[in-house]
Amino acid sequence: MSLFVNHLTHIDVSLWCPEKGLKGCSWQVDALLDGELGEDGMLFDFGEVKPWIKRTLDSGLDHTLLIPLKAQGVEVSECPEGVCVRTTTPYKLEVRGPAEAFTLLPWETITIENVADLLSSTLTSQRPDNVHYVKLSLSDEAIEGAAYGYSHGLKRHLGNCQRIAHGHRSRLYIWQEGERQTTLEQHWADWLDNRYLLEEADITRQDDTTLTCRYIAAQGEFSLTLPKARCCILPKPTTVENIASWLADQISVQSGKSSSVQAFEGINKGAMADVLT
Repeated sequence: MSLFVNHLTHIDVSLWCPEKGLKGCSWQVDALLDGELGEDGMLFDFGEVKPWIKRTLDSGLDHTLLIPLKAQGVEVSECPEGVCVRTTTPYKLEVRGPAEAFTLLPWETITIENVADLLSSTLTSQRPDNVHYVKLSLSDEAIEGAAYGYSHGLKRHLGNCQRIAHGHRSRLYIWQEGERQTTLEQHWADWLDNRYLLEEADITRQDDTTLTCRYIAAQGEFSLTLPKARCCILPKPTTVENIASWLADQISVQSGKSSSVQAFEGINKGAMADVLT
């Protein structure tokens, strides 16, 4: 007997890609449990399945930076902050933070299938006696039109969003004069894709090519150094509200038209901002 729960939750992470560098991802989670019915006629109470799986994901790799330890040019060491990750290809990056902000994986590259298998094994090892195995399926949100992945950190956040390099894959909608502007959507999504979004006040050092941001949050001290060309600097914290507002400002200034922006933070949540000219 099998029990399934589709769209159970979603995972927001950043990962280090040997080809693209820092990459923001949002994955939908579907679950399948196989086993035997209990005396109550149920395999697993639906009311307990979701919180059990979600607790495991939330306390594990969700809102972390996934690092493939066997990838070329990746070096991991201990540091006063906790863990230091350095990379050389496709660009140089150094990120420091508490150990819980990272998920270190013994792979050459990170794939959605390998992550799903790892999570399935973890949950299966914690299963109730009547459950034979748990299988999670991860998938990207099906998006027709513009989408982009980004990474960021929110130092004032009390939860795991304070981690300096977690990310999202997001839709983007833009309106002007009551009509969707798909060309503008694609332009800005292409520009934002795989960038690191940061608050200007967190910059501690920069030159013509490199930028370092650093902050102290509730979980500890974080820092990140990467190419300036891979960054998008906002005047305020990189919340989805401020991202939408910043985009609306930029688009209105460049086009000379009133603009409305609907920016998503991962799957099915986000913010809207309007700028009138």
